[in-house]
This record gives sequence, C-alpha cells and structure tokens, in this order.
Amino acid sequence: MAEIDLQIVPQDLLEQYKMVVFDESLSIAFNQLEDAELSTTEFSFYTSVASVYSSKIEGETIELDSYIKHKRFHIEFQPDYTRKIDDLYLAYQFASENRPGKESFAEMHTLLAKHIVSNNWLGQFRNQNMFVTTKDGRIEYVAATPFDVPFLMDKLYADLEILLDTELTISETFFFASLLHLVFVKIHPWNDGNGRSARLFEKWFLAQKLGYKAWFIQSEKYYYMQHETYYNNIRVLGLEYPDLDYSKALPFLLMLPNSIKQEE
Repeated sequence: MAEIDLQIVPQDLLEQYKMVVFDESLSIAFNQLEDAELSTTEFSFYTSVASVYSSKIEGETIELDSYIKHKRFHIEFQPDYTRKIDDLYLAYQFASENRPGKESFAEMHTLLAKHIVSNNWLGQFRNQNMFVTTKDGRIEYVAATPFDVPFLMDKLYADLEILLDTELTISETFFFASLLHLVFVKIHPWNDGNGRSARLFEKWFLAQKLGYKAWFIQSEKYYYMQHETYYNNIRVLGLEYPDLDYSKALPFLLMLPNSIKQEE
C-alpha cells in the first residue's frame, strides 16, 4: 500500500511486518472467532475476559471465574473486588457502541477510571510529569511532558480519523491497531488508566475496521499470560519519550496477531 499521510503513527515497519503476518492466515483465524455459549444479551463472556485480564496486568487480584459468577450469575463479592473491573466492562460496552475519537475517548476514560482517579481528572489529561516505575522504585520510562500531551494527542486523534477512513487489509489493520496501542501508552496522557485505555483502544480500532468479532479476540489475556514479554517489548523503545525508537517495535506489533493464533 502507498504510505498514508500520518502525523505521529509510524509506518516504517509495515512491509517487514507483512513479511511475517499474512492476510490469509489472519483472516482464517479471525473468521473462526465465535462468541461463547455463556454470553447472553445482558452478559458478554469475552468482555469479561478483556476486563479481568487487562485489570490483572495492572495488578488487580480478581480471577475470571469469580468475575463471571459476579457478572453472569449475580453472586455477590466485596465491592472492592469487582468495582474497577465493572468500570472497565462498562468502558468496553461503551466502545462497542461508539466510534473512537477525542470526545468518546474522554468518555471511555471517565468510565474505566471512575474508581482509579479523582473525579476532576476523569477524561482529563494530566498536568504533571509522568514516570513509570518498577516495583522496586526504579524509573522505567519517562513519558511525554504534560505540556506536549494535548498536542501529541491531537496528532494521534487526527491519525486515527485518517486510518478509520482508509481501506486497509486485515494485516494492515492489525499493524495499525498495535501501533495506536503503543503510541498512546508512550504518550501516557492520563494520571492513571493508561494501560487499560491503550489495550481497549487497540481492540476498539479493530472492531471499527473488522466488525464485532474483534471483541472476541483474547488479546488482553494473551498480554497478561505474556506480561513480562509485553512490558519488555514496550520498554525496548527507550527510556524517555523524545528518544523513542519505533524501529524496535516489531516484537510488540507481532503480539496482537499471535494472540489470535493462540486461539486456533
């Protein structure tokens, strides 16, 4: 395909990516996706999977079996055990019914971060420096400055609109979905809830381009099961935002198509 005129989403790895990720095999795996028998008109099994495992990546201790008992069969647990996952579930539902963009993204964060950040920061960009740290307190990543966040996010939203309106093959769609995830998480625009937002963003884009079956992809579960690799693939781009090297992003970009192949 001819290069698209994008402002912030890099495209340099596309041809290399397409030498590894093939449209035919990806289409076969995608078309085989089906909803789970547990799902009803009021309960989505795969939205539960996404919400639980995306939350577990961020350190939540909830188990999928317990959450299904809570959400599908209305078994009561302590509110703190399910509250943040319920919020994320609502954000996925919202995304399935709306087009991604600047306003809907703010609303999505308002839903998923309801019990994570204070009310005045719901859907609002941070106004201080952001450092991602390891469990032992070492700085792992220095995000974009708060002064640059609005400008960078405007670029990302502009690229999103172009990509939504551009005809893409299935492999190109997966490629750009992963990059939207990665670029967003590197900007790190919110005070908290960035990882949950980025993983939802990725799937939101897939669903807009490929249809409702995209919500059945268990990418969040795959990222959790491979969470050390997931974080290493994000980390390898660089320590500080101005020095990020997206030429090193291919291992991360391959995780999304690998997640659907795991389901075959």
